[in-house]
Amino acid sequence: MNDRNGHFHLAQRMSRLAVDLQQIDDESATLGAIVSAAVDMVPGAAWAGIALVDGKQVTPAAASHELVTELDELQATLGEGPAVTAIHDHAVVRINDLGKPDQPWPHFAEKALQLGVHSMLSIRLYARNRNFGALTLYGEVSDEFDEGAEILADLLSDHAAVALAGVSREEHLSSALVNRDVLGQAKGILMERNRITSQQAFNLLVRASQELNIKVATVARMLVDQAEDGVQKPR
Repeated sequence: MNDRNGHFHLAQRMSRLAVDLQQIDDESATLGAIVSAAVDMVPGAAWAGIALVDGKQVTPAAASHELVTELDELQATLGEGPAVTAIHDHAVVRINDLGKPDQPWPHFAEKALQLGVHSMLSIRLYARNRNFGALTLYGEVSDEFDEGAEILADLLSDHAAVALAGVSREEHLSSALVNRDVLGQAKGILMERNRITSQQAFNLLVRASQELNIKVATVARMLVDQAEDGVQKPR
């Protein structure tokens, strides 16, 4: 009965987390919420952090404590560590005892032990065919994370990846709408100045883009900014 109640409460907390994440439209806030949930919900997780990946570059993005930031930065600098392996090898990495000899990342393990970390669990964040990074949990003692903790962390990583995918899509749509608005303003400026049609104005922007070797949206923004500066200048 206790196990059943425990599973029910866990399901409730996961459901609330999913709802909360859907209401957040800021990447930084999303990552912070996931890290907090990881420390709160995964048994043995004293600290947690998220590192994001851009191409081959791994960058610390959220941390529950400064030691997490330090260790994530060390992994990024060394180009190795549990999070880096989870990201690039698409794997779940569980380290039961960082104090054991023959660690795959000796320099990282030495620093982690100095900071009081003895066990770790890193899981890749992946959704919609995109690798976002890794969620890493840190334990204060050896053998802190069992299979149950791994399953729970994996569920959190799924929530994190889906939320990040949603934020990324919203930011992309927002940027597209802004560019469309600026493009419309730029076309209007050219149409009024040169007494030309909308298509002719767009062709001028494309030609300028090709000549300057920059995006059409950038050319449009430059034109709009120039026009606004002219309006703001005192006569």
